[in-house]
Amino acid sequence: MIRLLLVDDDPLVRAGLSLMLGGAEDIEIVGEAADGTEVEAAVDRTRPDVVLMDIRMPSVDGLTATERLRGRPDAPQVVVLTTFHADEQVLRALRAGAAGFVLKDTPPAEILAAVRRVAAGDPVLSPTVTRQLMAHAAGTAADTRRARARERIAALNDREREVAVAVGQGLSNAEIAAALYMSVATVKTHVSRVLAKLDLNNRVQIALLAYDAGLLEPTEEHEPDGH
Repeated sequence: MIRLLLVDDDPLVRAGLSLMLGGAEDIEIVGEAADGTEVEAAVDRTRPDVVLMDIRMPSVDGLTATERLRGRPDAPQVVVLTTFHADEQVLRALRAGAAGFVLKDTPPAEILAAVRRVAAGDPVLSPTVTRQLMAHAAGTAADTRRARARERIAALNDREREVAVAVGQGLSNAEIAAALYMSVATVKTHVSRVLAKLDLNNRVQIALLAYDAGLLEPTEEHEPDGH
């Protein structure tokens, strides 16, 4: 059973999400919050696996709430709710550790799929959407960000760097194993080491950092068979 916390300042949106998602056999709505100020207490109280987080709220927004949550040990996964595809705040939320985002007008079945994917440890974003976000960031990425990203990437050995690039290209563990001639178990070990060395939470953050460092191009056109 996936424990889900809903965070949105609009009670009608929360009610709609609860109605849509609460009927799934494998999902339990364990709580709601109306603002980012309430999120940490709600998480402590309900212990969710996944938080569905509105990005725009009046007092403390979803970005700040996500940063606070992901800085905690044993933090739940976060999926950001937004009305825009390539929004700067969405990109910042992903950099802060959100596992992905869904649009508020996304069909219920797709929101359910996103929650299930995140609960299983997979990112919500497809490589295509990730490329769109990275292309959106390209115009605003400062030279200092690239230099900082390259300094962080330098902590990886050659094999870990190859794995990081492959993750950024959207390859699944099985696809990375085939491309780099290693076992899936070894790939998983390398991914874990990359996350630990770079102090990151998920594969989306690896992709964004690899792009910031100049290791990826937003025009690459690989679509994975799965994650």
